Amino acid sequence: MSTINTPCDLALDAVKALLPYQPGKPIDELERELGLTNIVKLASNENPLGPSELVKQAIQKSINDVSLYPDGNGFALKQALAKKNGITSEMITLGNGSNDVLDIIARVFLTQGREAIFSEYAFVVYAIATQAVNATARVAKSKPLNSSDAYGHDLEAMSKLVTDKTAVIFIANPNNPTGTWLKPSELEAFIASIPKHIVVVLDEAYCEYLEQETAFDSMLWLQHYPNLIITRTFSKAYGLAGLRVGYAVSQPNVADLLNRVRQPFNVNSIALAAAEAALSDQAYIEQSRELNQQGLQQLADGFERLGLSYIPSVGNFICVDVGEKSADVYQSLLREGVIVRPVAGYNMPKHLRVSVGLYEQNITLLQALEKVLPSV
Repeated sequence: MSTINTPCDLALDAVKALLPYQPGKPIDELERELGLTNIVKLASNENPLGPSELVKQAIQKSINDVSLYPDGNGFALKQALAKKNGITSEMITLGNGSNDVLDIIARVFLTQGREAIFSEYAFVVYAIATQAVNATARVAKSKPLNSSDAYGHDLEAMSKLVTDKTAVIFIANPNNPTGTWLKPSELEAFIASIPKHIVVVLDEAYCEYLEQETAFDSMLWLQHYPNLIITRTFSKAYGLAGLRVGYAVSQPNVADLLNRVRQPFNVNSIALAAAEAALSDQAYIEQSRELNQQGLQQLADGFERLGLSYIPSVGNFICVDVGEKSADVYQSLLREGVIVRPVAGYNMPKHLRVSVGLYEQNITLLQALEKVLPSV
């Protein structure tokens, strides 16, 4: 019998073994550490345009109500989401960012003795949410690194991991941090092949960045696959990362379960107002998408000029291979006032993830890389 001496001894072993999520380094932290100014942050896949004017107006209008609790049901935002996506409000679960709804899904459907499946190089939160509830993670190998879709989800490999213990399957499309993407036909075929009692989570945090030739409406699948949950966020293309708003869409009976676990008032009143305004500003989304495509091409061209390989991306970021000393390259870039994201924690020790910035920010990153690479 083990001895209990402190409250920490009571914690689940799985929780004690967790490694905390590591966000991109904040600008003010680098300012404090190195005394730098004019820092360029390309680490956290944020929208470099900042919030739209409609969002700013909505935020300003909602400030006078911050002494009141927000609408705990998020009625107005749910109505706007339902109208935009062709669904009903009863299908929606709001979250404090999409991370929140991913965690809710894990708490509802996973526990000790159950398993979750996700791909190698997939979003790290899937592993954290699974382990936090003492469930078992089954990780499928990605597509071969010498293939045209290297680092992408291998749906066949994921299918082979399904057992009678499988409760949840997480799929990110597009995937973070690799930027890889699954075609709608193969993705729907996979969902159709999964037993109907297993929850399939389709994480679409970056779907707004898909170009017209690759975009598709996954919401239409919900009527055919009652075990499907789609998660999305306002943190990326909508430019609201600092306000933390995400949502899940599922069949009403599934959403009812998720909403029973959801914390009261988990989305604040300013965030609710901002997200509703953001949904109505399609011109801003088009501008963001166009800027992103130009930035992806700019970065890809720059990496090629520097002789660096990269993973083709459909997100608002791109992973570049800077070699065995990527940690040194990262630190050198910090000293140049450029923050990017190391992804060694994803078992990608040679890569750095670079978020797409404004044109001049991308130039600053490329110039800094050109300067530091010969010295590491």
